[in-house]
Amino acid sequence: MRTRFRQVVAGAMLVAGLAVAGAARSAAEDQTTWAGLKTDVFGNRAIEDGKGILTLSTPVRAEDAATVPVDFSVALPEGDGRSVKAVTLIIDENPSPVAATFRFGDGQREVGLSTRIRVNSYSYVRAIAETSDGRLYMTANFVKASGGCSAPAGKDPQEALQNLGKMKFRRFAAAGQSEAQIQIRHPNNSGLQMDQVSRLYIPAWFVRNVTVRQGDKTLLAMEGGISISEDPTFRFKMAEQPGDVTVDVVDTENKVFTGRFEGKSGS
Repeated sequence: MRTRFRQVVAGAMLVAGLAVAGAARSAAEDQTTWAGLKTDVFGNRAIEDGKGILTLSTPVRAEDAATVPVDFSVALPEGDGRSVKAVTLIIDENPSPVAATFRFGDGQREVGLSTRIRVNSYSYVRAIAETSDGRLYMTANFVKASGGCSAPAGKDPQEALQNLGKMKFRRFAAAGQSEAQIQIRHPNNSGLQMDQVSRLYIPAWFVRNVTVRQGDKTLLAMEGGISISEDPTFRFKMAEQPGDVTVDVVDTENKVFTGRFEGKSGS
């Protein structure tokens, strides 16, 4: 009897495991969502394979679906006269799939950026780069995560309001590569999170635009949505040059926050 019971349990576990693996594999192979999104976001424009130009780094399985690290870089070949105009991050299965579009200063042939996103269910995460001649290049990774858009905020609501709009700016220079990081205190509510006391949904309220300038030159501009994580953080390539840095932030309630920082490394 015990032997038979063990066989039944083992068989059930095997079937369940195969079902989960099959569901994940089906989701990974399903391009139906992207077929519709592609037209909605880019119309009938051709999108080329980004291999050799565009790289995207994401975890295969996220530890926290509300703060999934994502890192992309674009490097145009030597002798290519074009520059990088923008990179758009898309999460196919999110309620609002376009996480953000990042636009870069004129003439940049090599760009890179790291941030954190929310992933609501097993989904492809895509980076689509646009060059100065209007051509589009894409790469995509499949990420196993769920519940990121509805996950409760990590910060106490009162603390979040007290620190609303506060920023930190840092420069990093090592091994010949210079980077900068901006951290913005903001709850970035998705509209899908529930107040744990009232049990009502918290209205969407998030950072809509970020503009980073050094002197009168724009280094980076972001147009974002609900898929960017709480307390948005952006780390990006930034050439060593003199001049203070100004960061302007606008959220969906039209609140404006401005930070001014020394542009030198280590600030």
